Amino acid sequence: MARHASSQPTEVELQILRILWNDGPSIARHIHDSLQEFKQTTYSTTVKMLWVMMEKGLLKRDDDAKPQVYRTAALQQRTQKRMLSDLIDKVYDGSAAALMLHALSSKKATTEELREIRDMLDQLEEGA
Repeated sequence: MARHASSQPTEVELQILRILWNDGPSIARHIHDSLQEFKQTTYSTTVKMLWVMMEKGLLKRDDDAKPQVYRTAALQQRTQKRMLSDLIDKVYDGSAAALMLHALSSKKATTEELREIRDMLDQLEEGA
């Protein structure tokens, strides 16, 4: 039975998205060269990954440019928000609170991070 295609990026696809979020729209050669620091692939494999990511709706390509330029289909924050929402639904039965409690108990937060969390909670309470 064929596996259901996911619109969520794989680990390597997420790395390609990070390259594009950091460097902006780029040609395949730049993406491939940058990806080599993370995962050794052939150039043709990188191009195939870019094609798959376009099929998933994660990337767009400017075919008028020579060489072709790839860019993310969505802003970093929007993609992260969608991925987080999917994680909350799938792993935490829709409970953002369960995610937060698990996250805070899994890894020690810095004093600055705790301050930011408190500030955000205060803002959420004020808006409620």
